[in-house]
Amino acid sequence: MTRTFNWRIVFKTMGVLTTLEAFFMLIPTLTAWWYDEPDLGTWVVSSAITWLSSWWMLLAGRRAERRVGEREGYVIVATVWVVYSIFGLLPFWLSGALPSLTDAWYETMAGFTTTGSTVFTDVAAQSHSILLWRALMQWIGGMGIIVLSVAILPMFGLGGMQLYSAEVTGVSYEKLSPRIADTAKHMWITYIGLTIAEGVLLWLFGMGKFDAVCHSLATISTGGFATHNDSVIGFGPAIQWIIMIFMLLSGINFTQLIYLFRGKPQRIVHDEETRWYTGACVVAGLVLATGLFIYTGQWNSIRYGFFTAVATVTSTGFVAADYMIWPPVLWVIVFFLMFTGGASGSTAGGIKWVRIGIFAKSALTEIKRRIHPNAVIPVRFNGRTINDSTKINIMAFMFFYILIIGLATLWFCGCGIGFDEAFGIAVSMIGNVGVSIGQWGSSGCYAALPVAAKWVATFVMLIGRLEIFTVLLLFSRALWKK
Repeated sequence: MTRTFNWRIVFKTMGVLTTLEAFFMLIPTLTAWWYDEPDLGTWVVSSAITWLSSWWMLLAGRRAERRVGEREGYVIVATVWVVYSIFGLLPFWLSGALPSLTDAWYETMAGFTTTGSTVFTDVAAQSHSILLWRALMQWIGGMGIIVLSVAILPMFGLGGMQLYSAEVTGVSYEKLSPRIADTAKHMWITYIGLTIAEGVLLWLFGMGKFDAVCHSLATISTGGFATHNDSVIGFGPAIQWIIMIFMLLSGINFTQLIYLFRGKPQRIVHDEETRWYTGACVVAGLVLATGLFIYTGQWNSIRYGFFTAVATVTSTGFVAADYMIWPPVLWVIVFFLMFTGGASGSTAGGIKWVRIGIFAKSALTEIKRRIHPNAVIPVRFNGRTINDSTKINIMAFMFFYILIIGLATLWFCGCGIGFDEAFGIAVSMIGNVGVSIGQWGSSGCYAALPVAAKWVATFVMLIGRLEIFTVLLLFSRALWKK
């Protein structure tokens, strides 16, 4: 039995989601009013345009059938980031903070995808409302626009399972309760709780209230937008340790964190992916700290080494020290950490450790099969045998991940960027890391990037945030057939 694509449900769902964006825009609008900033009018206009557009989408989706199929789910998930970025760039563009449409688009996409690379050459000179919107964009995009909407869509008579399964990162996802909306609510309660906890701690240890709010939003989302030009280099050791701890927590599967906060620590202790992830952070931190200590002889090398390792693995991109002035062997290690990412079901980007773990075990198993060709040697992860379809999925993901890096590198080189820097930008964008190597290095500022490179970079960010397949499906003819 065939059926036509349900465009009305797409418009209706997008209308609901855009209404949420307009609601979030009220927060920086009130901030501009509170600080008596000249861009208040810009925020009023931007919010009004977003509100009116959301109502137009709801009107276009009236009398929609209450079903969200897999095809509609993929289209909604892939396009909502684009729609959010279109409206999200309005404050940057209309206020003149970023008069170039390309730059406004880049900054917004970098925010919602939690990439954290910026085109602002002087972040500290921006208004409070602009700085807060940058942090809010990352916070909204961190846990996922769709996971937020899944908790709300049932009130509009819309299902959320297809959206959740299409957006939640990793090889698999786990429901905490039979109702998917309840799972989304638990995840967002944990997300909000961590944000509040970090914000309070940052404030108690000496960070200003506004900075504490912005850095907490950017940390829990593993985004990395700071309110100062030197990221978090200018803050004291206590602040950096707090940010490091919450970056580490944000890179863990949020389902495991929920079980931990429910008094079931055995779940997170026995979770194999969590062990791979935390082990990588510890080992990388020790290597960087030891190498830096040998190079400088200073004890703050321990903090700098672990902070850089956690910030890179979790794809947050905060910087506590300029790693590009370290010995080349150390910043090369940092570069390779950009490929990894956090755990599946976290706010981190990258390949994810469940894929890396299964990929590594499959490779080792293949060596054993060469020695014992008649033996049945299953690949197990978390005590479960990994089926062939999962392994094929991971192999396909790795193939496209490398292919996109290669194509993006080729494009950036064609834009006049050197190979090493082009390669670094490609890896950084698809992993949603933000910082890179070379000219852009640990600054994370891409203002000097050519226009053609910026547009491709934002597309690579989107592919990385949605873990490749969701975006590639839009270019599949089969998706649009009846």
